[in-house]
Formats: sequence, structure tokens, C-alpha cells
Amino acid sequence: MDSKSSSRRDLLKGGALAVGAVATGASVSTLGSGATTPAFAETPATGPAAAPASYATNVAPMVPSTEETIAYGLRSHYVTSKRIQEPGRKVPAIYTDFGLTAHVFTPLQDSYGTIQASSLHYFATTKGSFVPDLDPAQHTLTVQGLVDRPRIFTVADLKRLPSVTRFHFIECSANNHTAMHKNVQESHGATSNAEWTGVLLSTLFKECGVQEKAGWFIAEGSEEIKGADTIPLAKGMDDVIVAYAMNGEPVRPQNGFPLRLVVPGFEGIFNTKWLRRINVTDQYQLNMDDFGHLRKDATNAALGYRWGPKSIITFPSGSQKLPDHGWYEITGLAWSGQGAVRKVEISTDGGQSWNVADLKGTPNRMAHTRFGYMWNWDGGDHVIMSRTTDETGAVQPTRQQVAEFFKKDYTPQYRPPGLNNTIMPWKIASDGSVTNGIA
Repeated sequence: MDSKSSSRRDLLKGGALAVGAVATGASVSTLGSGATTPAFAETPATGPAAAPASYATNVAPMVPSTEETIAYGLRSHYVTSKRIQEPGRKVPAIYTDFGLTAHVFTPLQDSYGTIQASSLHYFATTKGSFVPDLDPAQHTLTVQGLVDRPRIFTVADLKRLPSVTRFHFIECSANNHTAMHKNVQESHGATSNAEWTGVLLSTLFKECGVQEKAGWFIAEGSEEIKGADTIPLAKGMDDVIVAYAMNGEPVRPQNGFPLRLVVPGFEGIFNTKWLRRINVTDQYQLNMDDFGHLRKDATNAALGYRWGPKSIITFPSGSQKLPDHGWYEITGLAWSGQGAVRKVEISTDGGQSWNVADLKGTPNRMAHTRFGYMWNWDGGDHVIMSRTTDETGAVQPTRQQVAEFFKKDYTPQYRPPGLNNTIMPWKIASDGSVTNGIA
């Protein structure tokens, strides 16, 4: 007890001396029993000791505020993270000539926490459409079909109704990692997580009075190449959101301003952007989006709706490099379209053994969860992997396990059926470089 109290007093005394040094301009601080080092400056390996930094002089240039930075903040020019067009896909000349986009991937390798910035949130368009410029004062949402009271809602009408705010990921089927992908952005950049605010679709259905024989609804967007998808009515009555805000501000144009559908856990194309019409029906209807995503067999069709448990290590990951052996936090994101993440495990030996990672905060259902695992790298060759278990007990599989389940021969070129939620391995070489580990 006395020893611990004495140690604490010594630590506090050392801290007080350091503070005193700042106040008086002294250049020495205590770092333990009898140890002294130059304060506020590192001692170079060779040559004379560097002079202490002076806090009387500003080391960094001072930047004045502008009308632009006051009105809407800018990120530091030292931060250079940016989105990219879908890797490995040849962009047609008509896209580049006329400003069309298809799939734009977010830099997950640079993200922190669980939310992707609105400006970096991944987005995709239906067959490379333009982004409609919709006036929220004029835009409406029509709910029609098998309802007792068809309604046309303005954006202002929707904002008068009870709202919800929830965290959900959206992920495109383009997130189909292969041995060709060099980094996380290429392999998993077609997913993002955001805080969505809006009104539950079930609230609108109750306002309109859905008829008993209804079983499906079709959500239609406002783009010139129509985005329309047929979705089970049961899902619409559960947790689907008509969102008008993301991350505390109005939904951005590329993500559906002024209204978009958020269909938690379902494949990205069902999350209709620029939402303008909901048509309630008694049967499945074949729309353009549905036709483009038809599967030739029942297995692919069944596995093409909802995402299974999935995870990706974002550090260390492809194209990154560990500077030296020692301790690092292996970190990344985990999620599931079936509910909340319950556990994430890390392997540093190619899947021979697994260790439970820490979850950073309480996992939300159908949302990204940040995980971390402290690892002492010995400087040798390693293959690191993560796997997720969700609230249903489902465990993220390897590509080899999926191939074996479907009785297919495995090669690095094997592509799992449906939505690919298999484990992504990263290979760490003895020089610290990290590359794609699919083999």
C-alpha cells in the first residue's frame, strides 16, 4: 500500500515538474528515478542534441477562416482519402464522356469507428444513370396500389410524422472480393454505414390502410433509368425506413436526396434512392432492377436477398506496410444482414487458431461494428483473418467451406453463389508488406 502510494506520489511529482518546466521555460523533465531527457524534443541518434521547441513561436502556419469554411467545414488538406470507380471494371466511354457513374467505392482502409463520412459514403446508380436534381419543396412520395387510402406525401408531410434514427449499413453485391483485389477499398469498398433518420414505411402503410391480399411492394426512384425493386411486404412492415437525413444532415444527392429507402440487411439495390412511388401489390413484379439481378438457379436466388455475417480487417490490410515488429491493433469492421454482431474472432496463422477480438461499443442490428485485437508481430510471415458470428448463431465461412458445401472444386478463382460474405485473408510478409491472401 505504502509502495503504491509512494509510486503515485512520484508520478504526480514528476508531472508537476514537467508542468513547471513549461511555465518557466526549463528544458528538463523527470522520467523516473534520476532520468533526465530534453523536454519537448526528441534526442537525435547522432550529432548534437536538438534545441527544445519554443512555444513562443508558432511552428505551423496559421490559416485564416473564409466564408466557405465558416459556412460548411472542410477537411484538412493533409487528409487525402477519396472514393474510386469500381476497380477491375472497364468504364464505358459513355460514362466518362457524359458524367455517368455505376459503382463508387469508399476508402474503408482509412475509416475510424463505424460511420463512413457522408462525403465518402459508397454509392451506386441503376445502369449508370445521372443523379436527379430534385427540389424537396416540389418532390412527393406516392403510396398506391392495394391500399384503402392512396396518399401523396410531400417531404414536409413526412417530417410531421413520428421519426426514427437508426444505424444501418448498405452493401452492394459488387462487394465480391477476389484474388485480384489489392486493398480493402477494392475488395470491400461497396459498403458504408450511416446514421439514418426518417419515417418507418410501416407508418405510411398504416396511414394508407394496406389491404389483406397485399404481399409485395414496388419501390420506384426518380432517375431517368428507373430504379424499381419488388420487396416482400413483411419486410416493409418491419424495419424499412423512408430516410430524409443521414449523419445529421439531409441525405446527399448521390445517396438519394431528398428521400431514399433504407432496407436493413438487404442487398444494396433494394435501397431505392430518389424515392417517388410505392406501389403495393399481391404478387411479385418483374422490374428492370429485378431482371438485372435474376438468378438462374434457386440457390443463387435464395442467397441474393439478405447479407450473411461478414467482416473485413482494415488494418493491417492490402497495400499497407508494418514498419517494424512489435505490438499492433488488428482492427476492422463486422456486420450482418440478419441482426447484430455477437462475436468477432481473429486468426494470425491462416485459420489454424482463433482469438476473440474486442467489440468497440454495443453492436447495432444490421450495422457495422468496429473490432480490435492486440497482436505482437514477430516479424515473420503470417496470414491474418477475421470471422463474424451474428445473433442468429451464423458464422462467417471461408471460401473453401462454401465450395465444399456446394460440392464444387475450390480454386482461388472460385466465386461463391449469391452474396459473397466469405472470409478475406491478408498475407503479411517478413518485410511488413501486406497483400491479398486468397490462395
